[in-house]
Amino acid sequence: MKGTIYVLEDDSSIAGLIKFSLEREQLTCRAFGSIQEIRNGLKEKSPDVALLDIVLPDGSGLEVLKFVKERYPSVCCIMLSALGQEGDKVTGLNMGADDYIAKPFGVMELVARVHAALRRQAGSNVIKIGDLELNSDTMSVTLEGRPLELNKKEFELLKYCMRNADIVLSRDALLTEIWGYVDTETRTLDNHIARLRKMGIDNFETVFGVGYRFKKR
Repeated sequence: MKGTIYVLEDDSSIAGLIKFSLEREQLTCRAFGSIQEIRNGLKEKSPDVALLDIVLPDGSGLEVLKFVKERYPSVCCIMLSALGQEGDKVTGLNMGADDYIAKPFGVMELVARVHAALRRQAGSNVIKIGDLELNSDTMSVTLEGRPLELNKKEFELLKYCMRNADIVLSRDALLTEIWGYVDTETRTLDNHIARLRKMGIDNFETVFGVGYRFKKR
C-alpha cells in the first residue's frame, strides 16, 4: 500500500530511524525537525499520515495537530509521546488524534500502525489527490484547506473523475454517468469543467477528440 508520511521529530536519530523503516516499506517519507519546517512542507503537499512528536523546540506538536485537523481533516495523525505525558495523550485524542504511540516504541509496531492508518483511509469516503480533498459524507470539497462551493452536478462530476484519476474518460461516458444522457451538441460538460478549473482545480487535462483525464500530477 502506497502513501506519503510526514514525521515531526526533533531528535534526528529517531527521525532517521523512522524514515528508514517507512521507506523500506515502499512508503514516501519526509522528516521535519520543527513546527515551522512541517508547516512549510504542508504548504507544498499534504500527507496521508502525520507522525507528530509532542515536545518540540519551537512549541508543541498539539499545535500542529490542531492546524492539520482544521486544514486537512482526512490526514491521519499519530502522536508520539514519552511515557509520563498522560495529560498530553488525553488532550491529543480529544483534539482529534487518530492514534498514539508511547516512546520508546518498537519500529515494527510503528510501521504496523502506519499501515493500519492507511488501510482505514482507503476504506473511507474521503478522496484526496494532492491538496484536493473530497468528502462524500459531508458533500464537501477543500483545496489547500480552503472550502469550495460546488453544486450537486459539479460535486458528482469531480467525484467521478477523482475516483478514475489518470484514466481518459470520454465525453459520452461522462455525460451518461453524471447527466444520464448523451448529446454531442451540448456544452454542459465543458461548462462544468471550466467552472471547476476557475476554482483552482487544474487537474483536468483535455484529450482532444475524446474527453478528459483527471491527472494526479
